[in-house]
Amino acid sequence: MLLTRTAPSVLRAAAAAATAGARAHARRFCPLSTLAVLEHKEGNLLPQSLPVITAATKLGGTVTALLAGTDAASVAAQVAKLNGVSEVLTVSNGAYDKSLAENFAPMLQENIKAGGFTHVVAAHSAFGKNIMPRLSALLDVQQISDVIEIHDDSTFVRPIYAGNAIATVKSSDDIKVLTIRGTAFPAAAEGSGSAAAVQESSADPKVESSTTWVSENLAKSERPDLGTATRVVSGGRGLKDKDNFDKLMPPLADALGAAIGASRAAVDSGFADNSLQVGQTGKVVAPQLYLAVGISGAIQHLAGMKDSKVIAAINKDADAPIFQVADVGLVADLFTAVPELTEKLKSEK
Repeated sequence: MLLTRTAPSVLRAAAAAATAGARAHARRFCPLSTLAVLEHKEGNLLPQSLPVITAATKLGGTVTALLAGTDAASVAAQVAKLNGVSEVLTVSNGAYDKSLAENFAPMLQENIKAGGFTHVVAAHSAFGKNIMPRLSALLDVQQISDVIEIHDDSTFVRPIYAGNAIATVKSSDDIKVLTIRGTAFPAAAEGSGSAAAVQESSADPKVESSTTWVSENLAKSERPDLGTATRVVSGGRGLKDKDNFDKLMPPLADALGAAIGASRAAVDSGFADNSLQVGQTGKVVAPQLYLAVGISGAIQHLAGMKDSKVIAAINKDADAPIFQVADVGLVADLFTAVPELTEKLKSEK
């Protein structure tokens, strides 16, 4: 009889291959289920959460919405009526009211384990950018950020290099953690009668946060919200100073019924509050009309507004990059053109 000895390295490789095969088999037959982490404030679901639900339905399988905080139970009734939601989990604990990542992410981790979810989605907002990376680290998976298209349950499309390139990525992680660009998906609408089941989650580890919430200072306006407005007028460095910005932009916005935005150059120069910044490091908008006033069109700004349906620009520099993406362009002195446009819009009302 001839005896042969298999090298330990070969045995280890075979064991690793068998384990990988078992995991792949489990993934292939694991039912798809998505946890949609939603944002709410003062008893109302925030608009940026509605496209998250739409995106979740495109992944296949069931969609469970999660709400955490003092008002979670009251907001759950709103969420239960939305198309695509199978179940609503609430975590009624005031410790999550301020969405601090230090305790919010561990709570999500426990709910993901308890529910066996294959996907976790949230808006690519300040909320999502803060919490989801920490959650990904706890789950030891690679987050996929700013998703604009979903091919299947493991293949996603996202912009890179300030939107100058589009990447299609495929994830092999057991749990996919995604943030969704709200302007790329329609908002979920209310269904006709049937409501999802609502229940209080028992998966609340009540982790102590190492961060203490001190205060917040929010800019309030009666105008439409910049992130969801159908019309936006934005001012740039061409306005020269804050006095000109305040003199020209609000009347134009009011005449159009539009929200006010600003370029980073205008915000950095103190013309406008940073909550109005549009661009790669600000808000991404996709209104029906985007009017850029005195904005040259740096790629960082274009990344935040080039998906707008109609882009109009006013700039005295005919070679400004903004005209390369604009559907309508006016080469003129904005200090003359904007007051004239404002008056004409007012007269037509």
